Amino acid sequence: MTRKRIVLTVLHRLAILAYVAFALFPLFWLLKVSVTPTSLLYTEGIRLWPSRASLEHYAFVLTHSSFPTFFLNSTIVSASTAVIVTIVAALAGYAMSRFVFRGKYWIVGLLLLTQMFPLVMLIAPMFKMLSPLGLTNSLTGLVIVYVAFNVPFATFLMQSFFDGIPKDLEDAAMIDGATRFTAFRQIILPLTLPGIAATLGFVFTAAWSELLFALMLISGNQATTFPVGLLSFVSKFSVDFGQMMAAGVLALIPACLFFLLIQRYLVQGLTAGAVKG
Repeated sequence: MTRKRIVLTVLHRLAILAYVAFALFPLFWLLKVSVTPTSLLYTEGIRLWPSRASLEHYAFVLTHSSFPTFFLNSTIVSASTAVIVTIVAALAGYAMSRFVFRGKYWIVGLLLLTQMFPLVMLIAPMFKMLSPLGLTNSLTGLVIVYVAFNVPFATFLMQSFFDGIPKDLEDAAMIDGATRFTAFRQIILPLTLPGIAATLGFVFTAAWSELLFALMLISGNQATTFPVGLLSFVSKFSVDFGQMMAAGVLALIPACLFFLLIQRYLVQGLTAGAVKG
């Protein structure tokens, strides 16, 4: 039994390592191509690391392209969308979890219905709605669209976290003289920090990587986001893979930092909930 357990443990660890290597290899290849000089991209063949590394692609992307503008636009759109959606979803999810009101199940059905339509089918109606308002080539219009499409799922996500918190905590606080808002702010909100962090992360990632609406609703470089901006490295007869990969590596930085921040708040939320519960 001991030998069998050791074998199973080793196989389990090897399977995990194989999965991690499979998941991280594209990121490694992204980094490898980004530091490979243009003169070596098509002459060295397939190698795990170039014979000579260079930062020329990063220098070009940062100084001779519109990538900084694309980067800033994506940061503004993603951060704004994540904050707005999380606030709306937290309030809506709390209402869905704690209150019974007329038309509640109709609202839930409508929210579910919005998730059943293919995004391609909604591009033309959205464009026709936003065009008269002058929002088809602006970051504001893009934020509005992203908020509208992320609120339903985020609402259900937050509702699931509120459902996991006993109502007795609020009832006890209100018996002691606290208002419902005070109970929500001082007791429920700290317990749902993991849910808020998860919602922020989901919405930020969805807005950061969204391509379809950004491609169809934005036509000028001043409002172009990062996913659409990557297409600027594709010309009619060639693709600048080195510069494209360098831009991709740079775009990973804010996402990684954002999730590091979320990880810290996840731990804080879990410990705060354990103490206050």
